[in-house]
Amino acid sequence: MREVQKPRQAATVLLLRPVEPNGFEVFLTRRPDEMAFLGGMYCFPGGAVRKDDCASAMLRLSHGLSPAGARRTIGAHFSPPEALGFWIAGIRELFEEVGILFAVDHSGKTWPAARERGHNLPDKHAALLKKTLTFRSLLEDEELLCDASRLVYFSHWQTPEQSSIRFDTRFFIAVLPDDQHPFPASPEVSRSLWLTPDRALELFAKDQLPLIFPTFASLRTLADFDSLEAVLKEYGFNCAQPKPKQPTGR
Repeated sequence: MREVQKPRQAATVLLLRPVEPNGFEVFLTRRPDEMAFLGGMYCFPGGAVRKDDCASAMLRLSHGLSPAGARRTIGAHFSPPEALGFWIAGIRELFEEVGILFAVDHSGKTWPAARERGHNLPDKHAALLKKTLTFRSLLEDEELLCDASRLVYFSHWQTPEQSSIRFDTRFFIAVLPDDQHPFPASPEVSRSLWLTPDRALELFAKDQLPLIFPTFASLRTLADFDSLEAVLKEYGFNCAQPKPKQPTGR
């Protein structure tokens, strides 16, 4: 009998944006075909929680949510640092994969409004992908803090036992800031799309949008809401809603 693999803790972010007249879209990324896990599938940005995400030095670079508060949401079977590590991992993975950074400076001003000192984050993002720079070092160099208040807990999914690669994943909702735009592609993203939940489910039904069940189920849940405001109200989101954009599908 094959040994069941222990799942790795992971965090995934459902990035949302409003569209006219009052709907909303979800950001989906297609994983390169050659990737061992979910190659060719559309999913939400995310990845494994790393030990560094829960380290005390990284927790000191977090804003907007305490370790105790994170534990109350995630569950008492995690220590407070481990719980907050899910939020930090989600923020880190979102930046690594699609270039969206939820951060504030030490005065509380949000990035990129906080970049008046002449930040060079594109170069540092490239260094991060080459592993010549850590996410913690990037934040320290730029005098920024992870803004955990931008991520709100949404759901929990675990890869089935029969899978050779397994993850125990917490899903979060976040709203795209007005002044940031995700990368269309990156080393872990071959293509990206903005779609309404209804449109994504329609394409899935036509076998034109390959999805695993947690992604499908998340989209199905969101399809029950007729506006971004309704989603934010349901999940207790406190961030100001950005201005609606015209739907593009891209």
